Amino acid sequence: MNNINYGVLVPILLYFLVIFAVGFYSMRFVNEARNSKDKENGFMDEYMTGSRGLGGFVLAMTLVTTYLSAGSFIGGPGTAYTQGLGWVFLAMAQMPTGYFTLAVLGKKFAIIARKINAVTITDFLRARYKSDAVVIITSLSIVVFFIAAMAAQWVGASRLLQGSVGLDYNIALTVFGITVIVHTVIGGFRAVTISDTIQGVIMTIATITIFIGTIIAGGGVENIITNMASINEGMITPFGVTEGNMTILWVTSFWILVGFAVVGIPSVSQRAMSYKDTKSLHQGIKYGTIISMILLLGMHLVGAFAITLVSGIDSGDLVIPTLTTKLFPSIVAGILLAGPLASIMSTVDSQLLVASGTIVNDLYTNYINPKIKKDSKKMGKVSILATSIIGIAIYLVAFNPPDLIVWLNLYANAGIISTFLWPIVLGLYWKNANSNGAIASIISGISTYVLFSEIWPRPFGLHTIVLPLLISLVLFIIVSSITKRPDKETIETFWGIYYKD
Repeated sequence: MNNINYGVLVPILLYFLVIFAVGFYSMRFVNEARNSKDKENGFMDEYMTGSRGLGGFVLAMTLVTTYLSAGSFIGGPGTAYTQGLGWVFLAMAQMPTGYFTLAVLGKKFAIIARKINAVTITDFLRARYKSDAVVIITSLSIVVFFIAAMAAQWVGASRLLQGSVGLDYNIALTVFGITVIVHTVIGGFRAVTISDTIQGVIMTIATITIFIGTIIAGGGVENIITNMASINEGMITPFGVTEGNMTILWVTSFWILVGFAVVGIPSVSQRAMSYKDTKSLHQGIKYGTIISMILLLGMHLVGAFAITLVSGIDSGDLVIPTLTTKLFPSIVAGILLAGPLASIMSTVDSQLLVASGTIVNDLYTNYINPKIKKDSKKMGKVSILATSIIGIAIYLVAFNPPDLIVWLNLYANAGIISTFLWPIVLGLYWKNANSNGAIASIISGISTYVLFSEIWPRPFGLHTIVLPLLISLVLFIIVSSITKRPDKETIETFWGIYYKD
């Protein structure tokens, strides 16, 4: 404990206290919803969507901070530290995440969600496909892949605290996990979005400050680039240090995973259910794109430039905390490191809420104990239990972390995308999409992604995710076309008019 940097620790502890305060503030709205006349729908609508009242700025912040996570603030810069500017270029494919999510899903998604009273993505899929198999498969996929994704976030937060404060990794892991679980359980979606907004502001200020400090310490951009080239010329090329690793085909296809296909991540797409009005939607698209550009470009450039300023670190994931504590006084470093920590917490609390909601709202209340829907107090107890079980599972996965968490995070996101992308998009826009096609798409998407990851990680030189998504799309269309189309009620619910032909 003698090596603890208390100057860095104190601002971070204050940040944790603010997050706890937000949770307790939001608990008031959850309690009001629990005691309202509409105990079933009112409670879940508040707990899972914040009563659908997000304004444009809050929508942008919660959307961006939910997706930009430990991979973007710890693992991404860590990879840029080892691969150079090529990884910075690749990471910028994530910039239009908010635009694609809100533009692709658009107003129709929010209107349908309100119409069918959907508070989770699985609610939407249940109403669209009317299939227990679709609900169960997607719910299990959320739980399994989100545990892996959340483990990546917990690892990132723990390494940040380990590298900047000097805490033992396991102690840092325990403290962060308890904070996230308590904050999410007591405040629900409203606590998550309020804290996301605070965290988004912290992230933006921290990114700009650390970037400027890095440029000054490195003697200017030109001098930094020259020094990077002297270390390894591959650091300043679009193709990275490792020869044959970042080819044009692979980099281009990587955009599918971190760009367009992000629409298929439930914790991200659920935000498109929750905005207040059309003005908020348009503001969310505009602000979200600008904020994404600042955060992604700033932090990944810092990671790449850091090769000229720090050396001898055990893992690339430690580069941001190590560099920050080197460039700034302890108190300032602690304040700035709340930025990356905020990005991690804003992602993991959203994922935890989705995973817990899946177990309670989509599985337990529909297939194990339907009567509990009318007892909000029991639902609250089951939610706490489910969240605790998920938290323990995440802790066990994060206990022995991989060297670079960016790969664990990307693997989990790809699994989720393989499950949800086409059932969401085609379910929203293609009338003939049916449950048989959705099941074929989900099973083929997940199985081929897992298979290719092991035996053919770069099919035809493309990123692993591309071929599984193409296969699952083709099978979705073929199977839906040769089997019974959706019933009249479903078509009228989603399109307002029914045609036999």
